[in-house]
Amino acid sequence: MKKYSSKINKIRSFALALIFIGFIVMYGAVFFKNSVILVLLFMGLGLLCIIASTVVYLWIGLLSTRAVKVICPNCGKQTKMLGRVDICMYCNEPLTLDPSLEGKEFSEEYNRKINKKNE
Repeated sequence: MKKYSSKINKIRSFALALIFIGFIVMYGAVFFKNSVILVLLFMGLGLLCIIASTVVYLWIGLLSTRAVKVICPNCGKQTKMLGRVDICMYCNEPLTLDPSLEGKEFSEEYNRKINKKNE
């Protein structure tokens, strides 16, 4: 079975990865101390990764404020849902707000617009 994660947590993890990638790229400039152009290139790319991370964090923060808050039936904690189906942030319980999907096996395919047309 595939390991699922909350959409909000996935996007936050991506933003965190961008920060680490930016730092690693910046540290790569150490190996090219003799070439100013390569140092500037590596520092610039690293900075762009960190700026992109900031933009992603801002975007998910704004998206998170509009997410639907639900109480997880399994753990009883309040979690946020994006889309028709999502996973609880705490216990990984599949959640849905669509009554037609209750009882069906969890799949992230239910959130795709193409799938909505086929139903």
